Amino acid sequence: MNRPVNITQLEVGYDIPALPGMAASEIQTPCLILDLDALERNVKKMGDYARAHGMRHRAHGKMHKSVDVLKLQIELGGAVGVCCQKVSEAEVFARAGIKDILVSNQVRDPAKIDQLARMPQHGCRVIVCVDDIENVAELSEAAQRYGTTLEVFVEIDCGAGRCGVTKSEDVVAIAKAIDAAPNLKFAGLQAYQGAMQHIESYEGRKEKLDAAIAMVKDAVAALEKVGLKPELVSGGGTGSYYFESASGVYNELQAGSYAFMDADYGRIKDKDGNRIDQGEWENALFILTSVMSHAKADKAIVDAGLKAQSVDSGLPVVFGRTDVKYIKCSDEHGVVEDPTGALNVNDKLKLVPGHCDPTCNVHDWYVGVRGDKVEAVWPVSARGKAY
Repeated sequence: MNRPVNITQLEVGYDIPALPGMAASEIQTPCLILDLDALERNVKKMGDYARAHGMRHRAHGKMHKSVDVLKLQIELGGAVGVCCQKVSEAEVFARAGIKDILVSNQVRDPAKIDQLARMPQHGCRVIVCVDDIENVAELSEAAQRYGTTLEVFVEIDCGAGRCGVTKSEDVVAIAKAIDAAPNLKFAGLQAYQGAMQHIESYEGRKEKLDAAIAMVKDAVAALEKVGLKPELVSGGGTGSYYFESASGVYNELQAGSYAFMDADYGRIKDKDGNRIDQGEWENALFILTSVMSHAKADKAIVDAGLKAQSVDSGLPVVFGRTDVKYIKCSDEHGVVEDPTGALNVNDKLKLVPGHCDPTCNVHDWYVGVRGDKVEAVWPVSARGKAY
C-alpha cells in the first residue's frame, strides 16, 4: 500500500471499502473510519499546544502508518516530521517526501543499516537511536559507503525497561563516539517513558515522569561538561506530553495516539480526574461494523472480530451508546450484548478500538467521513512494514 493508487479504478467491497462522495451508509464493513472534524480538531489542538510551550512535535508514525494523516499533522498541526519504529516504515515516509525522520529504535541488522544509510538520498534528515557503542561504528561505515550523514540519538532507558542505557557515563561515552565517527552527527537524546503512558492516575504518571526527567537532566549536564550539548531531547506521549513540556529539558514531543484516541488511552485521567477522551481529546478513529445476525434475542452478531482489530489492550467500546455492549469476539464475529433488542440486522455500530496502533496495521484503508459523506479514502501506507 505504499505505492500511489488510483482509487477510482478500485472496486468497492473488493479492493476498497468506499469511495469519496459515497454516503456514509454505503461504506462496506468492517473497516476503519475517521471522523475528519474530530481528527482535525485533535491535530490542531496538539499543534497549538506545542507552539505555545516552545516544543517541536514529531508525530509518531507507528500509530497511523499513514502518509496522508502525517501530512495533515504537518500542515494543520505544525508537526516537524515523523518518528518510526522500523526502517521499512521510515522508508515509506522518506519516499513520500517527508523531510525529518527519526527511527526511534535501534538498527543492528547489516541489511537494515545499509538501507538506513541510503535513506538520506531521498533528501531527508534521518536520525536513529543507539544504546551500544559498537553500533556507532556499524552506522558510520554504512554512511561513509554512500556518502550520506546519519544523525544519532543516544537512547536513555528512563523507565520503560526496554532499550537504552541507564548511566550518564554511558550516555557520554556513546555520544563521544558518535561525535568522532565519520558521517555521523550527535543530535541528542531519545528519552521516551513508554511504560507509564497508560497508568490511569495523573499522579501515578507524574511520579514516573519525575524520575525520568531527573535521569535526563543528569545526562544533559554530563554531556554539557564535555562540550556535547544535545540539540534535541525527544520523548513524550499522549499520556505524558505536558510533563515533558514543563521539564525544562525536553524540547521535542513524540505524541501519536492523541490524534485518533482509543479505549485504553481514553480511560486514563487528567489532572482534574476526568477521562482524557471526555474533554482533552476526541475519539476520531472507529471500526465501523454491521450487524450480520440477531438469531439470539439478547445478542447481536457483528462482522468485526479478531481479524479487524487488536484486543491486546481490551475489547472495543461501542461509541455513543450505553444500551449495547461489545462482549467477546472470535476470528470473524463480534458478540454485542443487546438486552432490549435495540439492534436490527444491517445496523451499523462505531467501535472505539482498545489499541489503535495494531488495529490500524490490520487494515488497508482509512475512510474519512465528514457528516454523512465520505470525503477521503487514504491508504494505510506503511501497513505491514515491520522490518
